[in-house]
Amino acid sequence: MNIINQLLSKINNMRKILNMVLAATVVCGTSVFTACKGTHALENTPAPKVMSEELIRTSQSWDGVELPDYLQGRPELVAVKYVFPAGQKLGWHHHPVMNYGVLVQGELTIIGLDGKTKVVHEGEAVVEMVNTIHHGENRGTKDCILYMFYLAQKGQPLAVQHPEITEQ
Repeated sequence: MNIINQLLSKINNMRKILNMVLAATVVCGTSVFTACKGTHALENTPAPKVMSEELIRTSQSWDGVELPDYLQGRPELVAVKYVFPAGQKLGWHHHPVMNYGVLVQGELTIIGLDGKTKVVHEGEAVVEMVNTIHHGENRGTKDCILYMFYLAQKGQPLAVQHPEITEQ
């Protein structure tokens, strides 16, 4: 048993060394064993490349309605991070401006006043309804984290609340 523990310890030490080498690669911006601040190259392994993945491209909101024309005048771009605790609901509201986002954690259910429903899963992009009343809720067991991006104008609200609507 002692020999196995020694081997596991050596493996863990090797992992730590490898992680340090990989971290140096990122810091130095060079390939894995290429010279960095005076060290010698052992092997020329290419550095990881930047990856991109288009998540969504559309001119419609999630309910299939065409987005409105762009606003006239100077735009104000706004990015907002929302955290929906498990079981939490956001009140009824509508957006007078176009917006879209990416859910980076959890699962979010969006419900229109007309009953249409959209479940957004972790990693998915969503284009919100414009000028249509809806609300969101976290029906899951962990927090939802949602990043939303708005195309507005200075002084324009991103959302208009509808507290007069009580059914949820």
